[in-house]
Amino acid sequence: MDVILQPWPWFVSGPLIAITMATLVFFGKTFGMSSNLRTLCSIGGAGKYADFFKFDWKAQKWNLTVLLGAIIGGFIAVQFLSDGSSIDLSTSTITDLKNLGFDNAGATLLPSEIYSWDNILTLKGFSILVIAGFLVGFGTRYAGGCTSGHAITGLSNLQLPSLIAVVGFFIGGLIMTHFLLPLIF
Repeated sequence: MDVILQPWPWFVSGPLIAITMATLVFFGKTFGMSSNLRTLCSIGGAGKYADFFKFDWKAQKWNLTVLLGAIIGGFIAVQFLSDGSSIDLSTSTITDLKNLGFDNAGATLLPSEIYSWDNILTLKGFSILVIAGFLVGFGTRYAGGCTSGHAITGLSNLQLPSLIAVVGFFIGGLIMTHFLLPLIF
């Protein structure tokens, strides 16, 4: 008997996220991937070089379960819950990406035109990754958290700064998609 694998529907995944957030709120905890990275940097000794990393990381150890869960969950999803099909992109998106030079749009999660070793090891590819990494790091620090922290935790707690940050994330994504990406490629 073949099992047909599909993404979980919203009515399963949505309540699971809500239950997780209610549990975190009940225990007075917050969630976000940038918090995990800050904790990892502090564990690695970054506090010797920057005051931002000088905090009691041992009190935040529990948050590393989020990072571990993302890694384990991603592995399980790819290895056991995926049917290996390509991403279901709209035909207009595929056409737009082909016009930018992306030959296999939707065939993989990470397009080889950006993430293959051949492209990463070029000046253009390396520059894109370094500049993008800097902008993500700067934006995360400037916004006081990352997309997952603001969009899931902050909005769940009805925080106005998180709503502003999420709106900013979407505006930034639209600017990148419609104006900057065509200039880069």
